[in-house]
Amino acid sequence: MRVLRPDGRLSLDIDPEERAPQDACGVFGVWAPGEDVSQLTYYGLFALQHRGQESAGIAVSNGRRIMVFKDMGLVAQVFDEATLSSLKGRLAIGHTRYSTTGASNWHNAQPTFRATAHGGLALGHNGNLTNTHELEAWLAELNPAEHVPEKKTMDSTNDTSLVTALLVSVGDDLEAAALQVLPRLKGAFCLTFMNETTLFAARDPQGIRPLVLGRLENGWVVASETAALDIVGASLVREVEPGEFIAIDEAGLRTKRFAPADPKGCLFEYVYLARPDTTIAGQGVHATRVEIGRQLAREHPVEADLVMPVPESGTPSAIGYAQESGISYQQGLVKNSYVGRTFIQPSQTIRQLGIRLKLNPLREVIRGKRLVVVDDSIVRGNTQRALVRMLREAGALEVHVRISSPPVLWPCFYGIDFATRAELIAPGLTVEEVCRSIGADTLGYVSLEGLTTSTHIPAGQLCRACFDGSYPVAIPLGQAELLHLEDQ
Repeated sequence: MRVLRPDGRLSLDIDPEERAPQDACGVFGVWAPGEDVSQLTYYGLFALQHRGQESAGIAVSNGRRIMVFKDMGLVAQVFDEATLSSLKGRLAIGHTRYSTTGASNWHNAQPTFRATAHGGLALGHNGNLTNTHELEAWLAELNPAEHVPEKKTMDSTNDTSLVTALLVSVGDDLEAAALQVLPRLKGAFCLTFMNETTLFAARDPQGIRPLVLGRLENGWVVASETAALDIVGASLVREVEPGEFIAIDEAGLRTKRFAPADPKGCLFEYVYLARPDTTIAGQGVHATRVEIGRQLAREHPVEADLVMPVPESGTPSAIGYAQESGISYQQGLVKNSYVGRTFIQPSQTIRQLGIRLKLNPLREVIRGKRLVVVDDSIVRGNTQRALVRMLREAGALEVHVRISSPPVLWPCFYGIDFATRAELIAPGLTVEEVCRSIGADTLGYVSLEGLTTSTHIPAGQLCRACFDGSYPVAIPLGQAELLHLEDQ
């Protein structure tokens, strides 16, 4: 086993005051002897970059040993041609990370790796576990040496390392160990992991985060989204089912169920998280977002001159709103695609520029117009407040904000880094008060029922906790108490 570890730099947000909701991670795995699996994994991660921008990593096996390369930064910053050419093998897993548990540092970059008596284990995880204390207690029983408090200052502190430690502590046969460990994990988890010869994948019984299975001419692929299959030339076979465990090796693909399926797919994937060119549960995300926009227009019509999106996530719903309302659609904002994460510490002056670093108005389009501005969500309200002010300065007569999700009222414990309930704007204010706070003329959110209907997925098969507070998997007691206190 060889880990190539550079200096572990930290990435920083240019605009720390407000950021969009972030998904925890993207995962990718490929079993394809004879193919350049490191290149395929690189391209797959590139397609999943939106799911995590803090770190990236790839683990590759040539059948005898596993090599892992990971670092802080975007996929294109972490890997170059020389690095990829050194990662030769027949199977690989890859990971892009945005931290929701554990610090943002090199130790917490994935894939994780553990040596065992019979080889190695590399693992990548998308989601967030809710029963880590229970799992830590189990690990202490299985392997007391693993449960040393001082180790946490030297090793990773996220729940992924906990799962990795459990898998190597339960037994020598990784496949048998997985079937013991997986049923005891609670929360959201999509896993890709591997030893020297076999690729494994698993999805939690609720299927909260997406995971799909694809077929190459000479192999198999698993990935967080179908867009990653497209970019590597794999055909979609099906979604990995909730509660399913898959193993792929020279004997082929075999599947087992470690828990009964109780589907509760994340509703916010349709609103913002997934790429628009991804398919979830048989529904194209772009088409779903367009339909959400149509529903938004039916629920919150307004007299206006043009409909414009907040790019990029507001674009499909703005198209739908324009189609349903008959109001002209135009791009009124230009997005700087290169603003995102940086290793350069921004100055205070640049921090104060805020949204202007990311969006700039087309004044000739906006001046003298009544605008319908469509965005995907409001978290704290800082972005929309700055945006409305900027549009008025550009000459807009009226600014009517329309949001393609209901008010975000509750934090997520399943792998999305929302603000805490105390930081969210919606729980403390009425819609009218939020409207005044951001400076808009009117404000309309799509209803939860309207959003759900637009997905064509039954409400009982969706996790809608960030909107209605109904969590499909029990959350930790301490977090539940905190929610209660914040609501007082």
